[in-house]
Amino acid sequence: MPWKINVDPLGSLALSALVAAVPIFYLFWALAYKRMKGHWAAISAVVIAMLISIVAYGMPVNLAVLSTFNGFIFGLWPVCWIVVTAVYIYNLSVETKQFEIIKNSLATITDDRRIQAVIIAFSFGAFLEGAAGFGTPVAISAAMLAGLGFNPIYACGICLIANTAPVAFGAIGIPIVVGAGVSGVDMMALSKMVGRQLPFFSVLVPFYMVVVMAGWKKAVEIWPVLLVSGGSFALTQYVVSNYIGPYLPDILSAIISIIATVIFVKIWHPKESWTFSHETCAEGKACLQYSFGQVFRAWAPFILLSIFVAAWGIKPVKAYLDQIATLKFPITGLDKAVIDHLDKPKAAVYAFNILSAAGTAILFAGILSIPVMGASLSTALKVAGRTLNQLKWPIVTIGTILGFAYLYNFSGMAITLGYAFASTGAVFPLFAAFLGWLGVFMTGSDTSSNALFGKLQEVTARQLGIDPVLTVATNSSGGVFGKMISPQSIAVATAATGYVGHEGDIFRFTLKHSIILTLIMGVLAMLQAYVFTWMIPQWEQAVQAAVQAAKPAQAAPSSDGLTYLVATFAVSVFIVILSRVIGKGVVK
Repeated sequence: MPWKINVDPLGSLALSALVAAVPIFYLFWALAYKRMKGHWAAISAVVIAMLISIVAYGMPVNLAVLSTFNGFIFGLWPVCWIVVTAVYIYNLSVETKQFEIIKNSLATITDDRRIQAVIIAFSFGAFLEGAAGFGTPVAISAAMLAGLGFNPIYACGICLIANTAPVAFGAIGIPIVVGAGVSGVDMMALSKMVGRQLPFFSVLVPFYMVVVMAGWKKAVEIWPVLLVSGGSFALTQYVVSNYIGPYLPDILSAIISIIATVIFVKIWHPKESWTFSHETCAEGKACLQYSFGQVFRAWAPFILLSIFVAAWGIKPVKAYLDQIATLKFPITGLDKAVIDHLDKPKAAVYAFNILSAAGTAILFAGILSIPVMGASLSTALKVAGRTLNQLKWPIVTIGTILGFAYLYNFSGMAITLGYAFASTGAVFPLFAAFLGWLGVFMTGSDTSSNALFGKLQEVTARQLGIDPVLTVATNSSGGVFGKMISPQSIAVATAATGYVGHEGDIFRFTLKHSIILTLIMGVLAMLQAYVFTWMIPQWEQAVQAAVQAAKPAQAAPSSDGLTYLVATFAVSVFIVILSRVIGKGVVK
């Protein structure tokens, strides 16, 4: 017999919300105060959440266990699959000494750690977020910064802070598509509204991350670079999101930002380069020690990675690959066994998308990178084994924290917290940002947060007489700042930098910045709701029409997907051959 969710099991919304928040408070305590290792914090938090779901919410034991299991296997695939393949490419680059060339080539642009962080963590990370999302930008960017010599805590923390402004448009705009579909808000209107919030932060984030790294004075020293990087990104993000749509803001903004920043740094550079206190003083830009061909060959694996993840983000490609190999099976005993607060049965169907997963795209890039780097088969296999061993505990952490998120969803605890936020009345736009922040903290995904709270944001806004496009957009825009404290994201960062076991240190490093930025977003939403109402786009608020508009365009025929795939592999094979031909030479 199906079990129905009760969002107020204790007869008092405030009391029910307080009880539902206990596992989250515990996670904060375990990570920030006790500095517990990530996997133990996640496992113990799941145990506490399971006890509350069973005792306070009356959830049957089998449903609580199956909900957690459902989330855990989603954490393994596709999330951990991305992390494993991304870290593998980096590890292989280090093993074959190709990363030494990358370090030297970056040092010829600038040896200033501040500018390196902006180019890699902010601009390049935004490109990866726009193309793939789901941990890819943090995994790659953090690994690269650590390889350049950044202290692991800064390599992790800076990448987590940088991976905020692009998140709402990540993975080819999927958070906006899902938010629109769930809430009934017009997709283009939602894209416009988010594009009238996040660009302010796109300008701010490069300044903010450098202040965190080096202090206010050192950030002011390179304000022209920060303005070019953030300003070019923000302007492109606004234009694309408001006049083209939600699919390309990150990719185009990142490309423009990278080009503009690199060109500007060639023209203008601070008088003194800044390095960390544990490093020797900077001696100016390095001389390029390798030929153009060798530099191209060293960067080729990351060029291949970018090409593949971008291709996998194209809808016809995904549709074609899903047709070939996608296994879907219901979680027996859980599928439609839970009735939600809207009296609808909750589906629990696991999709094992073997080929269309972003991690598979990265795997293809990794396989083609083996000949590019000149690695033998035995070396490639040895690095693969070492990578899996390196990531064993992060895999447990990520899977467990996704189990935690699914348990919150299926038990009703997440909705209880949502209703508590929604009861704040006229100040709801402020708390709408924190509701999105909470959703991303729990799930590690802006997409999941929008799916979880999008409808609640829309309904509450209508009840309060606020345009729902503002609150739904704020759920997504505020949610991006929960990314930097999500245990899932932190586990990815520590795995990529070899800092496993120090998740609590990273959490403490990012927590206050996460709260500060979310608060600023909430204040901006309040101003847009009551003062700068002209910033809210005009749109047709007929719900049925909006739902139709929010549906993503139909995938192109399978033949189009095959054409894109053939072109992708053709270009990639050409890059492999070219890199070997022009990149001859021994790396010292």
